[in-house]
Amino acid sequence: MKCQITTQLSVFLANKPGTLADVCETLAAEGVNIFAMTISDTVDHAVVRLICSDPRKALAVFEERGTLVVDQQVLTLEEKNRPGALALIARKFAKHGVNIEYAYCASGPSAKTGLVVLRPSDIKRGLRALTSK
Repeated sequence: MKCQITTQLSVFLANKPGTLADVCETLAAEGVNIFAMTISDTVDHAVVRLICSDPRKALAVFEERGTLVVDQQVLTLEEKNRPGALALIARKFAKHGVNIEYAYCASGPSAKTGLVVLRPSDIKRGLRALTSK
């Protein structure tokens, strides 16, 4: 399991058609690749959380455009795509007394591995939980 602390961006956007397309096109034009993304919606806005190839550049792009963006540290890990993999990760956190504030993950059905993004209550203890034997 490859686990590391990664910068995630949370971008606050208007919840209307075309907004996500604009974000993705802007990042693509700047050569920034999106590795993972999740979107939570509310009545008047959406929170787009993303992991990208160049978070500093993406942060600057959003700030230049006056878009509210916040960066935070999360854990990313590549794990085998098999039943119970996420349960084992969650159990490691529990054994170390670390809460998972939120998580998202994805993999194709035939992929051998998937990417898991976790926001633990304590990033350093969370990393130790996943890397200890």
